[in-house]
Amino acid sequence: MCNASLTGLDAADGPAVFIMLIVGAIVVGAALVVEVKYQPPYWLHAVLWLPLALGLSIGLLRPLKAIMIALQFRHKAGPGEIE
Repeated sequence: MCNASLTGLDAADGPAVFIMLIVGAIVVGAALVVEVKYQPPYWLHAVLWLPLALGLSIGLLRPLKAIMIALQFRHKAGPGEIE
């Protein structure tokens, strides 16, 4: 351990917002391509895209939260203050 103080660092909802944008673009883009090219039934879309969206969301949450905390630590960000 490096004994670095992480007090005052908080990722809040930042990673969740980025994940929604990234995963949404990937899943919707892929679903549109599959729909136009193959025209599968709706149940197959649900079977394909719901697990992909869930897996990507859960898989990206920890790394993006770690990146947000690391960037705050690197740039010595602190809580906002009103003068």
